[in-house]
Amino acid sequence: MTPAAAAPPARAYRRLGVEERRAQLLGAALTLFAHRAPDEVSLDEVATVAGVSRPLVYRYFPGGRQQLYEAALRSAAEQLILCFGEPPAGPPTERVTRVLDRYLAFVDEHDTGFSALLRGGSVVETSRTSAIVDEVRRAAAEQILLHLGSGEAAGPRLRMMVRTWIAAVEAASLIWLDEGKQPAAAELRDWLVDQLMVQLAATAATDRETASAMTALLAQETAGGPAGRLAQRLVPVLGEAAHLLAEDG
Repeated sequence: MTPAAAAPPARAYRRLGVEERRAQLLGAALTLFAHRAPDEVSLDEVATVAGVSRPLVYRYFPGGRQQLYEAALRSAAEQLILCFGEPPAGPPTERVTRVLDRYLAFVDEHDTGFSALLRGGSVVETSRTSAIVDEVRRAAAEQILLHLGSGEAAGPRLRMMVRTWIAAVEAASLIWLDEGKQPAAAELRDWLVDQLMVQLAATAATDRETASAMTALLAQETAGGPAGRLAQRLVPVLGEAAHLLAEDG
């Protein structure tokens, strides 16, 4: 008589450390918040995605959904801030292009959550969550100023211009999501780089510091790069505008 095969050994349960477990729960929450408004996500769903019990979620986040959302938002904000970091090498507009590639990839991955985050109005929105969002905006502006050769020493006009551009990037991202992610991300990215250059040029016309920053930036650019291609497209447009204005005069 053939002996019965031995049953496979039961899979050992591995207890996670505190930080590992917390990271696991945050990962589950971020997965849900990425595609659902925070008001619509329950702790039961977070527990299910993480493969744990609801009481365990409360053990790590005794403040419930609000505390979990704020922690997940902080984690997402740290990821988003990293998108704007770029080594100070090569033409500035090419650096900004790479920054926007990472930023738009983040927006694409966290579409619904990104919209809820920036539009506000959520029942879980507080002064703390608003401060986290503002921290991302300020950090992004500081990184762009560094790419423009300024940084913390930037004057009010240049700083205002960059923060205005950051606001335009946010608005364009939300519209992009509303429009079914059209045009293609690469086309949107190129347009946003163009917007930065145009705003920089307009501000440079009346602000000496911005003019110096633009002169230094253009000295690092190439004819085939974003700044060079924009200049080639603008020359005939500006020439025609000058001609029409001269006729009106």
